[in-house]
Amino acid sequence: MKKRALISVSDKRGVVDFAKALEKLGYEIISSSGTARVLKENGVNVTEVSQITGFPEIMGGRVKTLHPKIHGGLLAVRDNPEYMKQLEQQGIQPIDIVAINLYPFEETVKRGADIDEIIENIDIGGPAMVRASAKNHKFVTVIVDPDDYDFVISQLKEKGETTIETRRKLALKAFRHTAFYDSVISSVLNEKFGIYEKFPEELTIPVRKKSSLRYGENPHQEASLYVSPIEYTGLSIAESEVLHGKEMSYNNFLDVEAAVNLVKEFEETACVIVKHNNPCGVAIGNTQEEAYREALKRDPKSAFGGIVAFNKVVDLNTAKALTEIFLEVVIAPDFDQEAFKYLTEKKKNLRIVKIKNFNENPKGLEFRRISGGLLVQDRDLQLYKEWNVVTKREPTPEELEDLLFAWKVVKHVKSNSVVIAKGKATVGIGPGQTSRVDSLETAVKKAKEFNLEIEGSVLASEAFFPFRDSVDEAAKHGIKAIIQPGGSIRDPEVIEAADEHGIAMIFTGMRHFKH
Repeated sequence: MKKRALISVSDKRGVVDFAKALEKLGYEIISSSGTARVLKENGVNVTEVSQITGFPEIMGGRVKTLHPKIHGGLLAVRDNPEYMKQLEQQGIQPIDIVAINLYPFEETVKRGADIDEIIENIDIGGPAMVRASAKNHKFVTVIVDPDDYDFVISQLKEKGETTIETRRKLALKAFRHTAFYDSVISSVLNEKFGIYEKFPEELTIPVRKKSSLRYGENPHQEASLYVSPIEYTGLSIAESEVLHGKEMSYNNFLDVEAAVNLVKEFEETACVIVKHNNPCGVAIGNTQEEAYREALKRDPKSAFGGIVAFNKVVDLNTAKALTEIFLEVVIAPDFDQEAFKYLTEKKKNLRIVKIKNFNENPKGLEFRRISGGLLVQDRDLQLYKEWNVVTKREPTPEELEDLLFAWKVVKHVKSNSVVIAKGKATVGIGPGQTSRVDSLETAVKKAKEFNLEIEGSVLASEAFFPFRDSVDEAAKHGIKAIIQPGGSIRDPEVIEAADEHGIAMIFTGMRHFKH
């Protein structure tokens, strides 16, 4: 009996050569609609699906392959005599190779099609045939990726058939492909239908591999980068463009995410320097170069080998300043021509990264893997719930500006965290301590290490003060105003301490833990 291959693809790459190669190997080619037309136009002998089924395509092609003479040929277990007897009785021939890729649902969504066209591009027959073929992979070779055509042909030429290992590998790829396809559909329609369910009972997350990374957080850990096909309109670190320099590492991506999320808090010209996921210097300047140099002053030791982020297009003066120390990555919405030329000439390995959709918020939820499951939450895109002065003394206008600045920064520092700021620049940052007063002591130590003046500065704490000790400690160093969420049972005691020291205090009503 002549072997048969069913080919029905929306992505026509390589399909003509593939079909011709199969034909030379003695396969009968079965196809439908547009694929059949393309193959015929290129000299391939094609048996149309309607000739096999004895039933025409109907409903504009919605129904064509959903027929026992197709699915029986795909699902028949060839070493089961009863199954093969039934095939013979029904006049059904087995199908040995299936090459299918699905309607371009994702592409249809991205070009802004209306809901009716989007739904029309949900493939039904394709996934059914792919799954049937993958289920029966003991006998059927299923191909969903044109990049696999050449390998399959070479194996057919060499061995006369594909190996069971190949069929298993291709079946797994096929199941992943249909699962991904359905995940994209459910994610898109969850928004398009206007009945958005944030935390459904069953959750799928469609992502596609973009690249393999050299390693993960450490050299003994393997890693890859995946991108979301449905978050294309939002800020995307994963799909940002590396314009120059070495390839991005796993840790680079984490630090870039942290730096960009912080620098986007500011409308003014700002610079953020990050090391190991925490900011070590943040400043606003009248010029971009000034913002960078002020941020660098805050902790030049930690900035060495750090990540620098800007919220404006990088200019030449800033580029010149950036080459004065070793940096891993420079990130911005873009780089002007002179700045880019200067950086690439002076720093061959410096990663220069242009952020995709910089002015947009990131889309979707946040996910954290834990053993046996996944934690899912909203992104922390809010800043404060209220802005209440709770002390006898009101902050001065200058203190208010610094309090807002410090509050934006501390939101992005690992807990427990505090930020000391003055003149719209950080003075000291205390990240990741197990007690809040320890965080304050760390911030003070950093300020003193680089001869930064604490007197007259402000303090931000991402969570409430459980005791008055941090306020008393702040007063010792001349801190004049504090911003915090409030919400502790000891708030009255903390407010009393602030009043005793003449410190102004604001409650925001919103905590910003970061773990």
